[in-house]
Amino acid sequence: MNYETARKILIDQTTTENNSDALLVRMQQGKPPVPGQITSILLALKVVFEALKEAPNIDRELAFALYQLGIKAQQLFVIGRKAGVEWPPLLKEDLLRISLASESIFAGKWQTLPVSGLNTP
Repeated sequence: MNYETARKILIDQTTTENNSDALLVRMQQGKPPVPGQITSILLALKVVFEALKEAPNIDRELAFALYQLGIKAQQLFVIGRKAGVEWPPLLKEDLLRISLASESIFAGKWQTLPVSGLNTP
């Protein structure tokens, strides 16, 4: 996967226009990600990180997508849980990984999930 493809994947996961399978759209509807969706997002985040780790700037459209994937997805998870949505068992940890990967792109240094972070309620 190259940078342009990875960038497009990340932006497409936050776009509501003509993309009913976008991660944020599915979560707003109380639906889990489609199979392989989280893996694709994490791979795209790693590709974007590698491409931009020395870059002084990030374009606005990508930055907004990173924000939405890193923050809004977790907010939708909490909202869904409070509304009684039964999310897949590992989705919370996957969303934390997405958030850390998004943070890594801004920081220029790859962040990892602490082992103790997997046991938080």
